[in-house]
Amino acid sequence: MSLNLHLLRLFAAVARTGSFSRAAELLHISQPAISKGVRDFELQVGCRLLDRTPKGVRPTREGAALARHAETLFAAERAAEDELQALRGLDSGSLRIGASTTIATYMIPDYLGIFHRAFPGIDLHVVSANTSDIAGLMLAHEIEIALVEGPVEDENLISEAWRTDVMGLIAAPDHRFAAAAGPIDLRLLEDEILIVREPGSGTREVVAQALASQRVEPKRTLEIGSTEAIKQAVAAGVGVAIVSMATIDDQVRLGKLKVIPIRGAHIERTLWQLKSPGRLEVPAAVAFEGIIREKAAAPQRALRPPAKARRADPAPRQRRVRS
Repeated sequence: MSLNLHLLRLFAAVARTGSFSRAAELLHISQPAISKGVRDFELQVGCRLLDRTPKGVRPTREGAALARHAETLFAAERAAEDELQALRGLDSGSLRIGASTTIATYMIPDYLGIFHRAFPGIDLHVVSANTSDIAGLMLAHEIEIALVEGPVEDENLISEAWRTDVMGLIAAPDHRFAAAAGPIDLRLLEDEILIVREPGSGTREVVAQALASQRVEPKRTLEIGSTEAIKQAVAAGVGVAIVSMATIDDQVRLGKLKVIPIRGAHIERTLWQLKSPGRLEVPAAVAFEGIIREKAAAPQRALRPPAKARRADPAPRQRRVRS
């Protein structure tokens, strides 16, 4: 029996993401096409490969075995493409960059401009997704550069500290926090609606860790899947949020949001670059990494909450992540 590689690719994406809809987003095709492709593939191989549950899908025993072989096969395919691209140098080719949502929206556009001016023959492709999805794309060799906001646990990836990002509490200008005479106690968040990102988001993980370190447990939360939508909800008075200070410059200047200083807490997080050990680094990726490292080493312009410094996470360091 010869496996249909197109259908195998569809199945592997669903097995990796645990969701037909997320697999469709990653592959840029419709969800019905994914569902039909997986059904056709199961008919071809003669067994059920996925168990469908209300919470998503998971591979059967047969599906898990096939998924392992699929990842190996497609990793070899990507490695072959990478080597061919490396031989072409920096005059032509493409560079695929994956970045978690906040980084892709607010931090890397400047880097893209610098790179494009230096190497106009390289086509740039940027994928924006949450941290866990970007890690999956790096493991599958779908991208050459992976920049993420939160911790990733996988023995096949190495995380290298890239830069520091300052987090701050924001509220609407007419919120009670905005009228406070000085920094507020973080425990006051327990009586507010705290707006948070979706599970898998690096921002959500950092906020959860910062609150847990202070033993703060908000009684009400609202989950919203993008930082832009969170800022709009905060400006409308729905609740408060802790977000990257790099995301709010415009709204603060326009008076739509206010940064609320927190007493005794200064929340920072390390942003990470994910790497796959032993993978051939193509020249375009090396050149782009040089740009982001050089710029990150320069003084970072950020709105910092006027509070006494107390780190909510350890100092940036290189680490190996584990599953």
